[in-house]
Amino acid sequence: MEIIELFKYLLSQKSVTPDDGGLLDFIEKYLKDFKVIRIDKEGVKNLFIYKKFGKGEHLCFAGHVDVVPAGDGWKFDAFTPTEEDGFIYARGTQDMKSGVAAFLQAVKETKEFNGTLSLLLTSDEEGEAEFGTKIVLEYLKEHKLLPDFSIVAEPTCEEVFGDAIKVGRRGSINGYLTIKGKQGHAAYPQKAINPVHLIAPRLSKLAGVDLDDGDEFFAPSKLVITDIRGGMEVTNVTPDNLKIMFNVRNNTKTNQEKIKSYIADVLDGLDYELKLTQGSYPFITDTDTKVVKVIDEAIKKVTSITPKHSTAGGTSDARFMAPFGIKVIEFGVKNDTIHSVNERTTKEEVIKLYEVFKEVIKKW
Repeated sequence: MEIIELFKYLLSQKSVTPDDGGLLDFIEKYLKDFKVIRIDKEGVKNLFIYKKFGKGEHLCFAGHVDVVPAGDGWKFDAFTPTEEDGFIYARGTQDMKSGVAAFLQAVKETKEFNGTLSLLLTSDEEGEAEFGTKIVLEYLKEHKLLPDFSIVAEPTCEEVFGDAIKVGRRGSINGYLTIKGKQGHAAYPQKAINPVHLIAPRLSKLAGVDLDDGDEFFAPSKLVITDIRGGMEVTNVTPDNLKIMFNVRNNTKTNQEKIKSYIADVLDGLDYELKLTQGSYPFITDTDTKVVKVIDEAIKKVTSITPKHSTAGGTSDARFMAPFGIKVIEFGVKNDTIHSVNERTTKEEVIKLYEVFKEVIKKW
């Protein structure tokens, strides 16, 4: 297959999380001279496939074959890739079957490489990801197969193809705060303890506050309130408690302990409960590492653009790799229609992404 034919084939397989649409079996056969490790658990399918070309370092291309549900309102069938005006429309065009097609074809055509080349693919990145990339990495660590470097082919570009790579990601901390009071009659406020009145003069020290100053790669870690509720939806009873939910997309300067300490200072003297949970942790890959330098050079050669090094956006499976000591970055097509109706990318971007990955392998 050539790259666009391969891309369209991947798009035509309905692989809504956690279904892989048969794609991992296809990829296993497509790279028939590679060694295969399959780790399937709780309905999630995972593939690690590798080949040792030489004695050098281990480079892994990683990503996911699953997509979010299509939803309604598409101009074409969401799982029938359709070309119009240079675009290809289908669910997963940007997120992230373009990336999978590009590195799959680039790896398939590789005849020489100074080290080990591998692919790590899961069918559960868009879901809970509990039995996806994370358990594969645990297996690879146990069997001494962890890669040294990884490129996750998530869509990263902003305005034009080649303008941005991700060298890190923020973490995500969820907060559940309860301010305790004493229910009472609105006509006798002196007999009650109104948690709304307690928090009101202090709310400005919570809502939208920056918990640090950020740095050259990360914006400040901001406390973003997402929900406030209390009371019985009546006008004559004051609430017993007030519940506040918030999220902090944290950089490497802020962690759960810092948030607990900050809230303790703001709410000093109040009766409250705080619960924090964390689904992902921040990481940064040094821009002087080999994988960053090589992909920068490859992008410049293919596009004549020097990409910026970004940490913006949500999360990806790269968050699982960094704690294992893997130097990981992300690079893929433009990100402007992911998860939306009429998701699309251009043929030109897919071809250029494939060329960038070919160049990375060549330069390695």
